[in-house]
Amino acid sequence: MAQIQYADPAEIEDGDLRAELERAMLHSTPRPEIQAIRARQPEVLRAFLSSWNALFRNGIVDLPVKELCRLRVAQTLECDY
Repeated sequence: MAQIQYADPAEIEDGDLRAELERAMLHSTPRPEIQAIRARQPEVLRAFLSSWNALFRNGIVDLPVKELCRLRVAQTLECDY
């Protein structure tokens, strides 16, 4: 089975993207392993971050909806959230 290698933050030349990946690793959101895969293609990570920041960091999505999203992800992962 093929595996996609995670990007190493030290190898990411774009300081903003490296900082975002490090922030994800520190806070576990968005999931750092998924961010490390997206970081293999910087334009993909930039597009994702644009949406993520608009929806979740900048308040477009209110707290009750965020909690529903978290609950759905937890159920999908069979986590006892």
